[in-house]
Amino acid sequence: MNTNGHDFQLRDVTLRDGLQLTGGMLSTERKAAIVRSLLDAGVPAVEIGSMARADLVPSMANTVELIASLTPKELEKCWIWVATPGHVAKAAAAGARNFQYCLSASDSHNKANIGRTTDESLAALPQAVEYAQAVNGHIQLCIATSFTCPFEGTVPEERVLSIANDPRAAGTTDVVLCDTLGQAIPAQVSGLIRLVREESPARRIVYHGHDTWGLGVANTLAAIQAGAAMVDGALGGLGGCPFAPGASGNTSTEDILFATRPGWLTVERFAGLVGMSEKLLAELGEPNRSKAAQGARSKAAAFEWVIPSDSPPAGNMPCGTGGN
Repeated sequence: MNTNGHDFQLRDVTLRDGLQLTGGMLSTERKAAIVRSLLDAGVPAVEIGSMARADLVPSMANTVELIASLTPKELEKCWIWVATPGHVAKAAAAGARNFQYCLSASDSHNKANIGRTTDESLAALPQAVEYAQAVNGHIQLCIATSFTCPFEGTVPEERVLSIANDPRAAGTTDVVLCDTLGQAIPAQVSGLIRLVREESPARRIVYHGHDTWGLGVANTLAAIQAGAAMVDGALGGLGGCPFAPGASGNTSTEDILFATRPGWLTVERFAGLVGMSEKLLAELGEPNRSKAAQGARSKAAAFEWVIPSDSPPAGNMPCGTGGN
């Protein structure tokens, strides 16, 4: 997958960050079907859940059951949000092998989101890395509020860089830079990614954005051009952080795909993803924020990416088969 000479992967985070703010609870079977549909459509990676406390994030309550319901081959492309070594151990016991260890650049958000200071989260990271490595897994250092914090405002680049360079993060395979509130602009995104790439240990850079201020796709493109090797999106722009006042939905998976046109994406697969997204959002009672999905339902029939008006109803379109 290539945009302006830079290879990248899309990770769909619908089932984790997408579901966090919704009131609806999806069954384990429904979530597993969504995972398989995304993978069958060609989506390279999927974040399928969180080990957060079920009383705080009820939509994540069946994450362990979901992990156990998937095959080892499927789990190779699936990621789990974790915040403690215990989370890693529990997810690994169920079969997970890819872990996103999250902490915040700002202490205020880390306390609201995880219940401890950023330094306390970093102090626990070596044990989490050890648990991940014990099952031959991969673990990411995920830095939430990398640009702005809902409680502290602008986060200095030096703060993010110091976390990326912290020796306690040794063994992490990736660094995830999160625009948690969707308040960054493209120049900030590309600048921070280049800074972390050039001045911290060599690891894959991942960008996680939100579309609060309408720059989700622009920021994602800036991230890819600056060297991000993975970017996150959610179907229909679903989701947001329940512990970050002011955050809105994720950058839409459909919008990212339409903008970047990765090699595995065909017109038919795109139509299938739009249909899957429409069905899920209707099921959850959530609005569809994807501009590309709206365009796909337009009357501009001469444009190949527009879904024919006589196509099957939303959710019944084929997503295609095969891998990446």
